[in-house]
Amino acid sequence: MLQRRAARTLLMHALRATSRTFLLILADIAAFLMVRAALNVVQTSQKLEPLDAATRWAVPPLGSAGGWQMGGALVVGLLIAGAYRSGDDWRSLRRVFSGVLLAVGLVLWRDLWLRGIAPVVVHYFTAVGGLGAAVMLNRFLLDQLVARLIRIPAFHSPAERVMLVGSPDDPASQRVHKRLAHFGVLEVVGWVSPSVPELPSDDGQGKVLGSVDDLWNVLQHNAVDTVVLCGFVDDAQMKLLMEAVVSAGVRLLAVSRYDRLGWVRPSPISYRSLPFMELTVPSLRAQQMWVKRGVDLVCAGLGLLAISPLLSLIAIAIKLDSRGPVFFAQERVGQGGRIFRMMKFRTMRVGADAEKAKLAHLNTSGDARLFKIPNDPRVTRVGAFLRKWSLDELPQLINVLRGEMSLVGPRPFFESDLVNYREHHFGRLGALPGITGLWQVSGRSSITDFEDVVRLDCEYIHRWSLWLDLEILLRTLPAVLRRTGAY
Repeated sequence: MLQRRAARTLLMHALRATSRTFLLILADIAAFLMVRAALNVVQTSQKLEPLDAATRWAVPPLGSAGGWQMGGALVVGLLIAGAYRSGDDWRSLRRVFSGVLLAVGLVLWRDLWLRGIAPVVVHYFTAVGGLGAAVMLNRFLLDQLVARLIRIPAFHSPAERVMLVGSPDDPASQRVHKRLAHFGVLEVVGWVSPSVPELPSDDGQGKVLGSVDDLWNVLQHNAVDTVVLCGFVDDAQMKLLMEAVVSAGVRLLAVSRYDRLGWVRPSPISYRSLPFMELTVPSLRAQQMWVKRGVDLVCAGLGLLAISPLLSLIAIAIKLDSRGPVFFAQERVGQGGRIFRMMKFRTMRVGADAEKAKLAHLNTSGDARLFKIPNDPRVTRVGAFLRKWSLDELPQLINVLRGEMSLVGPRPFFESDLVNYREHHFGRLGALPGITGLWQVSGRSSITDFEDVVRLDCEYIHRWSLWLDLEILLRTLPAVLRRTGAY
C-alpha cells in the first residue's frame, strides 16, 4: 500500500518544487518590470530635464540594463547562483545578490568596451542595487502571501504534511517542532518515538502516533510527505526508517546534531577510504582571510580619500575647541594579544587618562573592562559631538591600512583587561579588531555585560563571511543615526 501511494507522494513533491520555481520566476520578472518602469520614469520625467547630463551618467540606459535581455539574464543568473533551490536557499540574500551581480555583469559586459569603464561601473552598481532590492522585496512578499493563503481553511493548498521522529519531551526536539509550526506552512501530523510509548498520546507538543518499530503501519495510516528525524535512533531503527521512507516515496530530513553550534559548517569528506564529516568555521580558512584583507585595503584607502575634507574640518574644530593634539593614540590589544596603537580623534582634555581612577565610581557598567560614563566631565564640547556621531573613530582607517585592524571585527580592549580574562574570553582575540562589529550594531554602550560582548565577538568570528561583513557595515549607519549607547 505504501509503495502504491509512493507515486502520488513523489508527484506532490515534484509539483511543489515546480510551483515554487514557477512562482519565484514570476516574482523575479515582476521585480525586473518594476525596476524597468522606475528607470523609464526617471529617464522621461520632465522634472529631470535640467539634470539631463547627470541623469544619463548615473542611470543605466534602457537599451541595455532595461531591455528584455536583462530580464532573461536575471533568471539565468539566479538559477546559476542557486536562488531557485529548495529549503531556504531561495530566501538567501547572498544567493540572490550573487545572481544579480552575475546577471548585470553579463548584460553590461559589451558596454564596458564600447562606452568606457567609468559610466559602466556606475550603471553596474545602480542596476545591482535596484534589481537586488526589488527581487528580495518581491520574494519576501510572495513568502508572506503563501503563508497567509495556507492558513485559510477554504484555500485547499497542498500543504506539506510532516511527521517528527524523536521524543516530544526532548528540548531539542521541541525546538524543531516549534520552529516548523511557527510559520504555519507545514502541517505537523505527529510524533514517532524511538522507544515504545505506552499508549498513543497528545501532551500538548503533538500526537504520538507510535514507535519507530511500528513505522510501516504509522506511514500507512497517516498521509505523510516528509519525515524529520530530530532525535537519535540506533542503527537498526535507522535502517528500518530508510527502508520505510524510500518505499513510501517520503522525503527524510535529519536535524544536524551540530545545530546548537550554529556557526559550524559540516561537510562530507573521505580520508583513507573512511567517510567523515569535516566540521569547520569560516575563520579557519586562510584564503578567506586574504580576501578580507584585500577588501579592507581597498575600502580603507578609498574611504580615506573620500572623507579627507571631513577629516580636515574635524581637525580644525578640535584645535579651535581645546589645547592639545588633534589625534589620540592609545595602546590596545589586537589579534593574538598583539599590542598596537589605535588612532582616534581626541575627544577629551589633555591628561584625561590620569583622571580615570578618580572617576571609576561613575562607571555605569560596573565592569572595569567596559569603562563607560554618561556625560563624562573629561569630554570636550567638540568631543561630545564626535562621540555622539562616532566620528572620532574615523582615523582608525589608518590602522586598517597598517594591518592592525579591520573594517569589521571585535572591538579592541586594553592590555590591563587581560588579567581578568577567563579562558573563553580569549576567543575574541582570534581575529583582527574592527572599527565596527556585532557589538556596535547591537547597542554599543547600552550593552554593559562583558559576557554579552564576548558572545557577540565570538559569534562574529565563528560566522564570518564577506556577506556578514557587508551586513554589519550596512547596519552601522542606522546604529550611528539612532545614537543608541553612544557617549
